[in-house]
Amino acid sequence: MLKRNQFKYIHTSMNEPIDSLPDQPRPASSLFSRMTNIFAAPGEVYEEVKASPPSTVNWLAPALLFILVIWVGAWLVLSQDTVKQQLSDITSKAIEKQVEKGKLSKAQAEAARQAGEKWGSIGMKVSMVAGPVFVAFASPFWWGLILWLGAKVLKKNPDFMKAVEVAGLANMIVALEAIVRTLLIVSTGNLFASPSPVLLIKEFDPNNTLHGILAAFNLVVLWALAVKSVGLARLCGVSFGRAAAWVFGIWAAYTAFFIGLGVAIRAVTGQ
Repeated sequence: MLKRNQFKYIHTSMNEPIDSLPDQPRPASSLFSRMTNIFAAPGEVYEEVKASPPSTVNWLAPALLFILVIWVGAWLVLSQDTVKQQLSDITSKAIEKQVEKGKLSKAQAEAARQAGEKWGSIGMKVSMVAGPVFVAFASPFWWGLILWLGAKVLKKNPDFMKAVEVAGLANMIVALEAIVRTLLIVSTGNLFASPSPVLLIKEFDPNNTLHGILAAFNLVVLWALAVKSVGLARLCGVSFGRAAAWVFGIWAAYTAFFIGLGVAIRAVTGQ
């Protein structure tokens, strides 16, 4: 038979509010879950990243996936006859402009065309292999540095590698952008097609400043920036607006810089 004080303890425990029970630690999600949930619930993913020990796989796995996506996409794009012709036309137009301005003779222009056909394909293949590797491994640390500096501006002091993990997981969306871009190029036959206002331009001119500005407003890239903003906000415990002001501000600054640099180069070279 239960003693009176034992009965009292059992009765109290059964009627104790659930909220007063000790919190149970949430089990860590799988890498696959983090990589897929970054699309739908980035805040939850970054809360887990913030609370978990440093994990190299959080930026390494998206980097490897990005390389694979770019390699497959580049092979598919360069296998299209329309893209090959477009690349040839771009080279021919550039040489013709030099001939018109008297900077090249017809003999020199023909030699330039032959050299372009011989070495251009080799250079493109090398860049197709090496370029994605460099971008995949450099971008998490570059954007990690930007996010870490943003945290300093926001008077916070997170671990640098946490910022790298935030940037690395956001590269899942950059990989998606590469897939979307590849499908658009293949379907339209336009090497410059992207999920941006460029789709509204019949003939894209890479030397046209307005066209370059429109290309910068890539919807999927803007989505990736928003996700990085969420990561910075969760990492620092600040509002999304404050974090986004830093992330989008930096993006706008370097985008304007490179567009301005292109304008300056064209002005100097007369192109």
